[in-house]
Amino acid sequence: MSEISPSRPARLRRSVLSVPAINRRALEKLSSLDCDAVIFDLEDSVSPEKKAEARENLRAFFAASPLPTKERIIRINALSSNFGADDLALVVELQPDAVLLPKVDEPQDVTSVSDRLAEADAPEDLRIWAMIETPRGILNAAAIAEAGRTAGSRLDCFVVGLNDLRKETGVLPQPGRTYVVPWLMQVILAVSAYGLEAIDSVFNDFKNAGEFEAECGQGVAMGFSGKMLIHPGQIETANRHFGPDEAAIAEAKAIISAFAEPDAATLNVVNLGGRMVERLHLVQAERLVHKARLIEQRFDAAATPRTDV
Repeated sequence: MSEISPSRPARLRRSVLSVPAINRRALEKLSSLDCDAVIFDLEDSVSPEKKAEARENLRAFFAASPLPTKERIIRINALSSNFGADDLALVVELQPDAVLLPKVDEPQDVTSVSDRLAEADAPEDLRIWAMIETPRGILNAAAIAEAGRTAGSRLDCFVVGLNDLRKETGVLPQPGRTYVVPWLMQVILAVSAYGLEAIDSVFNDFKNAGEFEAECGQGVAMGFSGKMLIHPGQIETANRHFGPDEAAIAEAKAIISAFAEPDAATLNVVNLGGRMVERLHLVQAERLVHKARLIEQRFDAAATPRTDV
């Protein structure tokens, strides 16, 4: 979950559903889905001859469907392609919450788009997400994250793309992701060092519920904020795994209460039911409770029955 600041509002990113912008039927269903964020894809899922139609679909959709409870991200084509400039112009026009850049290899891929958005007078809260899906992207993850946190940059989030990464390296998809775990953790280290977030890669076999459950659990244990999804049937599982459960919320509230006691005002460690808890755990507890509060607020705003927390 992102930190709270005027230009970087805290967001829920447990479930990030990718939807082809060319698929009008899928776009129409979004308001009824319980995902935290939506990636409107203009890149891989849209054929070259359909790019212009996909942009028109998004123009009509944003005019009619604001989706107030969901973070909205538009994935554009690379600016070096024949479509990237038109995609970025559409982003400036529609002003989603973020633009997702494909195949980010080096810091300049982010800073150049940030500069273009500033030149176009795009609002400061229009943020940048970066797809880390190439060997160079993995190797340069820390440098990309560092550059993205400089003054004037808009970088908020990394999204890991294992499909392209596997294609370029020859690593086969296997349960447990054994051979790509070091790369995933390298991304987590980079975002953690520079105050960003990371979204775990898609799971392609959406009918394999058991393996998807396991991969979500693995992503949580690694430190990812959420998971990029390719099918609505994956939303509930992602929300459940990446959202705090009742036991974790209760423990976090107990930690906050313990440090709120007058006797704890000058203490860095307190005794909580026979367990020593440090003040750094207070920071973690406050973040978790804030995340739970955001989930409550989103369900209240959407008037949707709560099922995942």
